[in-house]
Amino acid sequence: MADIRPFMSIRPEKGKAAKIAALPYDVYNRKEATVEVEKNPESFLKIDRAETGYPFSVDMYDEKVYKRAHDLLWGMVEDGTFIRDQKNCYYVYELTMNGRIQTGITACASIDDYLNGVIKKHENTRAEKEADRIHHVDTCNAQTGPIFLAYRSNPVINEIVAQVKEGEPEYDFISEDGIRHRVFVIDEDEKIAAISQAFENMADIYIADGHHRAASAVKVGLKRREEHPGYDGTEEFNYFLSVLFPDDQLMIMDYNRVVKDLNGYSFQGFYKEMKKRFDVKEIADREERKPQEKGSFTMYMEGHWFLCKIREKDIAAVADDPVKSLDVSLLQDLLLHPVLGIGDPKTDGRIDFVGGIRGTDELVRRCEEDCSVAFAMYPTSITELFSVADAGKLMPPKSTWFEPKLRSGLFIHSLE
Repeated sequence: MADIRPFMSIRPEKGKAAKIAALPYDVYNRKEATVEVEKNPESFLKIDRAETGYPFSVDMYDEKVYKRAHDLLWGMVEDGTFIRDQKNCYYVYELTMNGRIQTGITACASIDDYLNGVIKKHENTRAEKEADRIHHVDTCNAQTGPIFLAYRSNPVINEIVAQVKEGEPEYDFISEDGIRHRVFVIDEDEKIAAISQAFENMADIYIADGHHRAASAVKVGLKRREEHPGYDGTEEFNYFLSVLFPDDQLMIMDYNRVVKDLNGYSFQGFYKEMKKRFDVKEIADREERKPQEKGSFTMYMEGHWFLCKIREKDIAAVADDPVKSLDVSLLQDLLLHPVLGIGDPKTDGRIDFVGGIRGTDELVRRCEEDCSVAFAMYPTSITELFSVADAGKLMPPKSTWFEPKLRSGLFIHSLE
């Protein structure tokens, strides 16, 4: 019984959407975010990362940084850059990347569903990263970055979305990275009621991306409940900004690994260890650099690419465990830990992670620059993600890389 509801979005005036829309706040480091805002002063990053308005000598977590975010946001509402819908609406958000379309519903999800497990998690969160977004949401009195949720595809929602997309979009633009973004407003009562009912009939919703934003929104909601002991559960702070996508439209990309050194092994010594554990063969064709099936990965070392297949006995031994049977877990348990000495990839500085969007050339570059070996993974599937979440377990760090990324600044959810 998922409680998903429409809301009165604060959103850009039609002509400003393309300039304002920005990648999520955590895609950039401070220097990169500052460069982006200098390049495009209208970018929503100036609100999501308000430290970009101060010299690097100012602590990015200083109180005045959050105050600046608040003042910029509500100043843009006052001057008409952002408008506020006067009716609770759903919003269709369509993203097209390399000809591939995925379409979600922008809505508000319940913090109670998060707390009681209707909205399922698959990732741990870090307290220090949560603290920043808690402060940002609380000070701005608004959620500015949507959480990426997934659900099992639903024919009722699919039909309504298809009908809505036949109309005129509110926004239609192509961002710098070549992604086309289209937004349609759903303000018809009949369609709104049908969407709400379809979600209410669902037993499970899943966080695909945005665990820190979700955890932060929930904690702000709980704080507001303490501050308003007479709350009845319908207040805006009981809900958080989300875009919900059907599972059959989502693309998870590979999340690859690079390791700084061979833990004392020579090239030949490490290669021997590989041959003991996996079926290994050298590959020359560039097309083969990306593994083609689950249970395989490729490795780059000293100018050579290798295809490595995990042995059937090792796959069978963990087949009943949704976490241990993931390719990233098998690599960790069969090689990274026992051979390369990486016990905890979350904290070990010898390993780094490279999103699949960067391609295999980035793995080569890293090995030429500061690493000794790279591993290109086969992507985790959405079915695997659901299985881990359904079991109440957590994925290993850096298991999934979702593309395209949702833009911040197109939808803002006020907590009042």
